[in-house]
Amino acid sequence: MLAEADGTVPHGSDSSMRTSNINNNINPDSSILISKMEDVVIPFSSEVPCDNNGQRMWWAFLASSMVTFFGGLFIILLWRTLKYLWTVCCHCNIKNKEAQKVNNPANNQAADRAPKGPDEKEEAPASEVGWMTSVKDWAGVMISAQTLTGRVLVGAPSSKYRSSYKSCQNFYKDFTLQIDMAFNVFFLLYFGLRFIAANDKLWFWLEVNSVVDFFTVPPVFVSVYLNRSWLGLRFLRALRLIQFSEILQFLNILKTSNSIKLVNLCSIFISTWLTAAGFIHLVENSGDPWENFQNSQSLSYWECVYLLMVTMSTVGYGDVYAKTTLGRLFMVFFILGGLAMFASYVPEIIELIGNRKKYGGSYSAVNGRKHIVVCGHITLESVSNFLKDFLHKDRDDVNVEIVFLHNISPNLELEALFKRHFTQVEFYQGSVLNPHDLARVKIESADACLILANKYCADPDAEDASNIMRVISIKNYHPKIRIITQMLQYHNKAHLLNIPSWNWKEGDDAICLAELKAGFIAQSCLAQGLSTMLANLFSMRSFIEIEEDTWQKYYLEGVANEMYTEYLSSAFVGLSFPTVCELCYVKLKLLLIAIEYKSEQRESSILINPGNHVKMQEGTLGFFIASDAKEVKRAFFYCKACHDDITDPKRIKKCGCKRPKMSVYKRMKLACCFDCGRSEQDCSCMSGSVHSNMDTLQRAYPLSSVSVHDCATTLRAFEDEHPSTLSPKKKQRNGGMRNSPNCSPKMMSRHDPLLIPGNEQIENMDMNVKRYDSTGMFHWCPSKDIEKVILTRSEASMTVLSGHVVVCIFGDVTSALVGLRNLVMPLRASNFHYHELKPIVFVGSLDYLRREWETLHNFPKVSILPGTPLSRADLRAVNINLCDMCVILSANQNNIEDASLQDKECILASLNIKSMQFDDSIGVLQANSQGFTPPGMDRSSPDSSPVHGFVRQASVTTGSNIPIITELVNDSNVQFLDQDDDDDPDTELYLTQPFACGTAFAVSVLDSLMSATYFNDNILTLIRTLVTGGATPELEALLAEENALRGGYSTPQTLANRDRCRVAQLALYDGPFADLGDGGCYGDLFCKALKTYNMLCFGIYRLRDAHLSSPSQCTKRKKSSSVHSIPPSNRQNRSSKSREAQKKWFTDEPENAYPRNIQIKPMSTHMANQVNQYKSTSSLIPPIREVEDEC
Repeated sequence: MLAEADGTVPHGSDSSMRTSNINNNINPDSSILISKMEDVVIPFSSEVPCDNNGQRMWWAFLASSMVTFFGGLFIILLWRTLKYLWTVCCHCNIKNKEAQKVNNPANNQAADRAPKGPDEKEEAPASEVGWMTSVKDWAGVMISAQTLTGRVLVGAPSSKYRSSYKSCQNFYKDFTLQIDMAFNVFFLLYFGLRFIAANDKLWFWLEVNSVVDFFTVPPVFVSVYLNRSWLGLRFLRALRLIQFSEILQFLNILKTSNSIKLVNLCSIFISTWLTAAGFIHLVENSGDPWENFQNSQSLSYWECVYLLMVTMSTVGYGDVYAKTTLGRLFMVFFILGGLAMFASYVPEIIELIGNRKKYGGSYSAVNGRKHIVVCGHITLESVSNFLKDFLHKDRDDVNVEIVFLHNISPNLELEALFKRHFTQVEFYQGSVLNPHDLARVKIESADACLILANKYCADPDAEDASNIMRVISIKNYHPKIRIITQMLQYHNKAHLLNIPSWNWKEGDDAICLAELKAGFIAQSCLAQGLSTMLANLFSMRSFIEIEEDTWQKYYLEGVANEMYTEYLSSAFVGLSFPTVCELCYVKLKLLLIAIEYKSEQRESSILINPGNHVKMQEGTLGFFIASDAKEVKRAFFYCKACHDDITDPKRIKKCGCKRPKMSVYKRMKLACCFDCGRSEQDCSCMSGSVHSNMDTLQRAYPLSSVSVHDCATTLRAFEDEHPSTLSPKKKQRNGGMRNSPNCSPKMMSRHDPLLIPGNEQIENMDMNVKRYDSTGMFHWCPSKDIEKVILTRSEASMTVLSGHVVVCIFGDVTSALVGLRNLVMPLRASNFHYHELKPIVFVGSLDYLRREWETLHNFPKVSILPGTPLSRADLRAVNINLCDMCVILSANQNNIEDASLQDKECILASLNIKSMQFDDSIGVLQANSQGFTPPGMDRSSPDSSPVHGFVRQASVTTGSNIPIITELVNDSNVQFLDQDDDDDPDTELYLTQPFACGTAFAVSVLDSLMSATYFNDNILTLIRTLVTGGATPELEALLAEENALRGGYSTPQTLANRDRCRVAQLALYDGPFADLGDGGCYGDLFCKALKTYNMLCFGIYRLRDAHLSSPSQCTKRKKSSSVHSIPPSNRQNRSSKSREAQKKWFTDEPENAYPRNIQIKPMSTHMANQVNQYKSTSSLIPPIREVEDEC
């Protein structure tokens, strides 16, 4: 390289060049090797008119730049001076004219009034745009980043900041010089546009980019004229890199502040580094002028770059160093600035790179594979529970990828969990409230979005508000996305209905933890242990094999079963539900508990154990209990022609038979014909009036458990009564209903085993009194003031309470509401008769209960005892020893940071009750003295009625025998409920004795509903139908409007809603099933209950192993053997007689204890009323309508 554009001749080579020119005329194209620089070759030709005297022309190149700079600066200053003088002079003239106008106002007014001649022109308005302004605007648009041309003009100057350099070359023959000229012409044009668009020309002339153009563009034109080039100050073009971040912003590449800052730092650092290296390269290859350029050294540009880096970092290896005085002087000052820049810029650059989001990429969708987005409360616990259930092996192959989106990066434990599931799980850092982050996770193509809630937060309303905002953001970005969100408070579900694109019919679901938790606990009040069974049903858990013959072995067999849905084979079309249910159990080893029934209008409703009147349609969806999804496929593959003689259900595979298809009308007509028993042509079981009523019912309550034919049967039951059953007065009150004997056998066919001849009285309707809410799903009474239901301790003691529910609630004025309405509603379902409703007594702070009372004042048989659950006096006052269930709740659990202390109040209350002692004879004497026998103690009903086998409260002398269910927040605290159990602190909740016995319930078991709802949204509907007592979306909309139940008059439509199944717990030690209670097989029990009473027995609740029989020890009941599973047909049920002989089955239970079974039982309002009347033959109970007058 040479100082003069690689062509300045070093000192001592002039004579060599001249000699070479004179002596080598024969070969003019030869090249001359320069002494002193063995690696530098100067191409030279006689055709190029270079200076033969060896005169250096660097001053010409430098002069062109200086003249351009100072000449332009002089012109700008001269223009400003002249403009200033002109402005001053014009300003003086304007002042004089204004003074004259002020002195002669009359002349001014006259002149204004005088009309202007046609040749006179008005002055141009001041706002008129001149040509100079237009040109300036045009230039500004050309270099702006708003247009494509502007982006190109802005970005191009940085594309070339150094041109190739050679000496003594002809411009017209050297292609590189022509390219260099083209670039510099472009730079000149761009400089002109920027100059025209600049508002302050002087400031523009002095800015860095302009100075770079002055010292790089003019020397190119000089090199064309002199046919030689000089490297000169072209290294200043590297300063253009400072604008690199602006260019990337114009191109919309940089958007975040961190990325802009990082590119700014890097561009400033690199441009300064390269520019300083260019200066060292110039002076070291040229030498010092005062030394006649003799102290130069040959350094490549990259060697200078290396020198500047080791100097800037204060390493200084010494292998390359500056020899010229100019170079060393520059290095002195560069060390000061370069070291400061290196020490400040480099750490900040590293910090920005280190702070770059590790999970900031974008999700790449895989063809043929769905993905879901999970957001909300993302922690190790919530994610591990979700993945364990979602990716369970029993779900078959889950071809779904899970994308987690959270604004906080995962900790090491959570990151390790993601790595263990890296094939199906991805994590991205961001927020669903940011549309950019939603685009990163491809929310528009996601199959669903799941929002997890923090169940342990201190402010549930704030957590719900956050999740609602997430729903709004997601729906605003993509209204069609399916969203499944967790909600903590029931009243906050109403806000979801305000979102226009929220549609539960399209799959959007809100899993309210408070509603379901209260519903599970309420069902345990009706059938102890049902909460455990239902919780295990929708939780995916693998079967754990245990060799020992302990209670865990049989309990885990039931835990391994889950709820699945599958379409029924066409072989079941036209069969009644009990027939199909028996066939599935006996033949397929599947337990069918419900179906999805479609009406003629294609409206679907889920029917739980509907009864004989419902016939299977083509494509009916069944709800099964099985151990895995493969077993449920048998119901879809079953073919009567191929599989009728197969005894091993595992051999039922898909056959080659062609499946027939029938139209909707054909299926409905076939079902109708099966119902009436006539041929298709003669079928007339559905009249036009009934048909219209059915349409109304189906439109009003599509999710209720009332089928089309069920409604028809119910309507006919009201329209066609026997004339001997009602008095004329009752007939008049009922509106003179018609009588028809044709429908009686049909109704009797459904409930015939439960009815006794001669007791066929059907309750009447009272159209003028509101007994139920407007939907007919719940018992209702006019709102009552809280002062009327408050009991003092003495009043509670005087009131003989028995068979009631005691709710111990901890809370105060500042506590979050737990939603006691969700606990009361299932206990006030309308499928219970008024006299069957269990009285509810709340024991707790009156200040807290006043806040809850607004949602409770429309429910009958509700009382309040102000006090504390820790007071034994309050507990004895409400006769807790005679209650059917004691519920312990706390509203203060999430206010404590220490997890182990969150359940301290509930645990203390539970231990307090268990340690109490009672004299049971006192309670029975008090009850008999009032002429009242506690429910369940009347044994006058005949053995043929299964109601005789309802569970009766045994004699309670110790608090450990009181049925209790305790709500827990922290799962590990379950170990403190039973002091004498053998549970390990690390044992999972579902394996502990309190949970297996149904005495403890934690909200964490509801986490499984998220994945269960995603795979089958009907599961959530079925669970809510079972545990809420019949809550529907229509009811939720009504509560969102008024926040209270509205009373309604009894109509055939609302009364038809009462005719739905309910859960009951029947004893096996006596009654119609007594013959199977001692050594009978479960299969026989299942078939007998189904055939004889249309009851669906789907679980057994019995005692632990009974080694000890001391009555002083505590009672332990548990879910074992056949809990909510499909027990083997040959598994035996053991009663108290075999308990003493088979000690391995039972524990220290008193002799009067008994096994229990849990059944879903279809019982219509009329049938139950007749049974109850016959049951109480010794003390006749009035009809249900007259009994309800006391509410």
